[in-house]
Amino acid sequence: MSAVTTVLFDADGVLQRPSRDWWTRLTSLVPGDGERFVADLMAAERPALVGKGDFRDAVADVVRRWDAPVTVEEALEPWSWFDAEPAVVALIQSLRTAGISCHLATNQHAYRRAIMQDERGYGAWFDRTFYSCDLGLAKPDPAYFRAILGTLEAPASSVLFIDDNVANVAGASSVGLQAERYDLADGVPALVDLLRRYSLPISG
Repeated sequence: MSAVTTVLFDADGVLQRPSRDWWTRLTSLVPGDGERFVADLMAAERPALVGKGDFRDAVADVVRRWDAPVTVEEALEPWSWFDAEPAVVALIQSLRTAGISCHLATNQHAYRRAIMQDERGYGAWFDRTFYSCDLGLAKPDPAYFRAILGTLEAPASSVLFIDDNVANVAGASSVGLQAERYDLADGVPALVDLLRRYSLPISG
């Protein structure tokens, strides 16, 4: 196993978790088949994840087609219901202090990227941030990871990618990254153990 000098962290499920029950909220916005309404919202979200179209406009179109008795802002609100886990942020900072490059690698549209990057200052926690809407590529597409490697100019074997989604882990592995599945629901100690398995400098 090559020495890891760079770590890519996913956001949802690794760095951050929902702060409220967004699924129940979204399914309650329309009378009748709320699950199908949410499925339409998720389908409308996909192009925006790779920078195609405006997510707000896509949500507005879904709300209009369903004749939903809510405003576009009310429908958008659950996408802001997330909080970063302070202990994971602290781990990232300790790695950076020890000389390990740490980057955010996440599928997000511009609406949510603005919340994370501009409003909540995620950029200060990482050396670089790679949002799918900026790259025009999304996980698990191997091209997403190749684009990051090209920017970092780092050997794939020296990069560890951590994500809660098995397909994303497989996509990273396919281009030579060292990749591991981790879910924040498993607890921060599980992440500490993972990082230590790669001989990364974790104190304590």
